[in-house]
Amino acid sequence: MKLPPLILASTSPRRAELLGLLPLKFQIVASDATEVAHAHLSPHEICQLNAHRKARAVAAKNPGALVLGADTLVFLDRKIFGKPRNLADAEKMLSQLQGKIHQVVTGVSLIHVGGQRERNFSVSTDVRFHPLNPAQIRRYLSKINPLDKAGAYAVQQHGELIIAEISGSFSNVVGLPVEELHAELAAWNRLT
Repeated sequence: MKLPPLILASTSPRRAELLGLLPLKFQIVASDATEVAHAHLSPHEICQLNAHRKARAVAAKNPGALVLGADTLVFLDRKIFGKPRNLADAEKMLSQLQGKIHQVVTGVSLIHVGGQRERNFSVSTDVRFHPLNPAQIRRYLSKINPLDKAGAYAVQQHGELIIAEISGSFSNVVGLPVEELHAELAAWNRLT
């Protein structure tokens, strides 16, 4: 793909690893944008807005680059499950999600200030947890660091202990919908 220099506006090692699956060179620049979660917005709108804010903050300082921002949240009946404050909060989150289907939504924003182009989209994946008792939840939490993960879990880290089924993009649940992003970048390239 012939694209402008690509910047990932995220220091998430999971996003960098996923982006690295595509045949692209990129650099990482942390975004200092503040995330928001306005109650009147839908889950998709919240994630797209935060992804856009992250990308815009980095793009303003790098107008010649194509900047990729992303934001992932877990939702159950419009209730947001962000990153837990502590282990007790993580345990509470997983107990609320256990036995239920919830959604993992990632908003993605591509901004090229110099080319006066941008594209925003979001992807949703349904995740069904096994019914879990408190001992199973504590066992899972002893195997990962839940404090930097939306919903207090990571599908790629012992996810089989808590996840019964995933309907949709697996990479989206990790933090970046690679298949959809690849299609968007290919379309971006054709329009250049």
